[in-house]
Amino acid sequence: MKTAMIKIGVAALLSASAAFGAFAEEFTKGIVNKVDTKAKKVTIKHEDLKNLDMPAMTMVFRVEDPALLERLKEGSNIEFVAERVNGKLTVTEVK
Repeated sequence: MKTAMIKIGVAALLSASAAFGAFAEEFTKGIVNKVDTKAKKVTIKHEDLKNLDMPAMTMVFRVEDPALLERLKEGSNIEFVAERVNGKLTVTEVK
């Protein structure tokens, strides 16, 4: 009986983390307005950021990955993931 309860608990935990992972990886459409490689920041006019409960607007994000920053060009349409990293809004993925 104890083993069955542990298996149910593990299954619930795995499904909850999978659901959270899928939610955290939701891409948002935006247009790159400005890229500041020196400051590691990008300004994006974006649609609603559902995972951050934020309406559509233009705002500045941090970009910690230099390779990701190099792929961003002013005026380009992108799909991106933004998350709070150490309290700062940060672009973590771009496609």
